[in-house]
Amino acid sequence: VLKKEKYLLYTWHKSKRPELLDLKADGFKWLELQILDKEAGEENDSVGIVEFIAKYSIDSKVGSLHEISNFLKDDSRWFYVDGKIIND
Repeated sequence: VLKKEKYLLYTWHKSKRPELLDLKADGFKWLELQILDKEAGEENDSVGIVEFIAKYSIDSKVGSLHEISNFLKDDSRWFYVDGKIIND
């Protein structure tokens, strides 16, 4: 939502992290985040999975992104690894 590219790259696991992002040019306005489910991801876990729907608008049209995201804990911090887009 805030388009903080440095923060997003910092929280992306180094094994899958892109070299750069250009979020200011993407045209998306993120509207809402709904967490549908989670697996693991607790304090003593090293992996976690989150299923979510994120609603957005672009070019005066509203859409949504439905994803199941994978996270890894490295040195007591959680990092986004990758995700699978769900086509509803």
